[in-house]
Amino acid sequence: MSSKNTSSTVLDTQTCSIPVPVYRHAAPSGPWPWVDFNTDLSSSEPSFQKGKHEWQGYPQELFGNWSPIPVKRSQMLTQCAGTIKSCVIYTIDVAGDGQFKTREQGLHHIEVSSEEKEKEFWSKLQEESIVFTPSRQTNDHDHNQVRENVRVRALFVDNLSESVLKMLGTKYNIEPFFFSSSANWIPSRYQEEVQHGVGDHITVILPFIRTTEKKTKTQSSSTGTKRNERKNTIDVMSPLHLHGNPYLLLPRFGLNPFIGEHVLLIDLLAIHMIRVKNSSTIITYHPALRGRTTAERLHQVMERAGGSVYWNKISKASEDPTFFFLAILWYALYAWDEAFEVLYNRIKDLVRVQFVRVVEKAHHAQEVILNASDFSAMADLNYNLHSLQAHLLQYQSLLHDFELSVTFVMETPNPAMEDSENKGTTEELMQRECKNLLSEIDRLRRRCEMFISRLKNATDLAFATVNIEDSRQTFRLTMATLRDSAAMKQISYLTMIFLPASFTASVFGMNVREINPGSLETIARYVWVSLLLTFVTTWIVIALQPYSTIHKPGVSMWRRAAWPAFVLGDTIIEYFKSFVIKGKKTMRQENNIPLGSISGREGHSSTLKFDDAMFEEDAIGG
Repeated sequence: MSSKNTSSTVLDTQTCSIPVPVYRHAAPSGPWPWVDFNTDLSSSEPSFQKGKHEWQGYPQELFGNWSPIPVKRSQMLTQCAGTIKSCVIYTIDVAGDGQFKTREQGLHHIEVSSEEKEKEFWSKLQEESIVFTPSRQTNDHDHNQVRENVRVRALFVDNLSESVLKMLGTKYNIEPFFFSSSANWIPSRYQEEVQHGVGDHITVILPFIRTTEKKTKTQSSSTGTKRNERKNTIDVMSPLHLHGNPYLLLPRFGLNPFIGEHVLLIDLLAIHMIRVKNSSTIITYHPALRGRTTAERLHQVMERAGGSVYWNKISKASEDPTFFFLAILWYALYAWDEAFEVLYNRIKDLVRVQFVRVVEKAHHAQEVILNASDFSAMADLNYNLHSLQAHLLQYQSLLHDFELSVTFVMETPNPAMEDSENKGTTEELMQRECKNLLSEIDRLRRRCEMFISRLKNATDLAFATVNIEDSRQTFRLTMATLRDSAAMKQISYLTMIFLPASFTASVFGMNVREINPGSLETIARYVWVSLLLTFVTTWIVIALQPYSTIHKPGVSMWRRAAWPAFVLGDTIIEYFKSFVIKGKKTMRQENNIPLGSISGREGHSSTLKFDDAMFEEDAIGG
């Protein structure tokens, strides 16, 4: 990957923004893992060197095309190196009778923080023999112990370290795309290692929306500053902060000075499942990013799911471990539903702010119409509406990925259950539960569409409110202009009364021979001097104007100064052209040649053509 693309996939820990998904690197079906068009393929890659431990050769030892360069570009190990806390693995076992059980003390919570702990964890993994791979098959001569009475074991991994990643990848033969897609938040779903009657591997990486809440104290001095803050862009991959309404918070009127601020985050469910006949394994990846679901939290939630009577009945009716996988997906649905509850209240507040705000007038709160003159408030409202719309469009895409993931689970039956006695019951239950989840997703999708439509309606209403206020202001200006026009009309009437008398007084006061005998000047000289001064004044005014209909914009001062000569020349040329064209038309009428059928230069009779008109104009111009 190029440096440009590499930078775009780095997690922004300051704003908790996630990278834009690079979908072409999401699944094993892509033959070139993390290779782009501008990647230099001619350079030689470093030779593979196996470490002192068996697991240190992952992923290249098991997946040859995952050389150090693709591994570096995918940042699957870089993300692990960035974790400071110790890696912790939480476990849950689903027994053969369908009961959820926490493993014995010391095994339900495994902390890998040192090299000694790494060796201990690797030895515990080696004690189990449940994995089928083309190169490693469980046989009767294997001295490892098979899990007893464990239908599925779930490993929830917090602060995944590089060593634990390699151990899990080596032990369970996990395709590296699971770790690379999880580290880069790329939605994906795929099946691999399919062996009929034995089992397979399935992976679902699902970004979803969840909400968190925090209390913030409002300060009246900083309210104006916050209102004037403006972002350059709307980043739909960043958390969406749903602040409390600043217009409705006036502590002096007895209102609560605390704002319940909700933040909508893009969270991640990354699940890899190894489905086999006797005992399956589920591994979850959790990003080390603030505010996201931790392995400890998901472990607690799934322990609670074990107490559900409904899901216990399903576990007893079917031995398929995929139902545990499906139960984890319900966590994302709950998160979506809570987030939409918060969004509903936020949109309701924004719609209310369009009309009223609390202001201090006569020492009491009074509701007033939001004036268009308050441009700052209108700008804030406009930004909030468009920001919500942009995030909702992104949420539609995430809901579609959620729907595809559940459909993938429904349409990917467990190969290990092909010979099961209750295969029909399993298929019926799986179809029913997946359709239940899909119906809930469809409800969320329709609610998201309703939010978008409501925001669009609110945006149109905001613009309509501004337009109405603009119309009112225009009406006021028009009325004021009419009043001024009436006053000017009265002044004009007075001028019309006194203008003839003023003109008569001016004429009779002139010192010319015709009126005042003995004077040296005449009326003819008065007329000549007046016309000359009028021409000089007009010439100077037009020459000093940079923009005029007489000369083109941007011409030089000398060109503007000579405008009378150009105007006179253009007038003469136009007059000459019109005279010549009029003479040609008269000559054709005298020769009885109809204007609509002039013979072309090639001898073909046709209507007057563009070439003929251009030929005539060239002749006239010559």
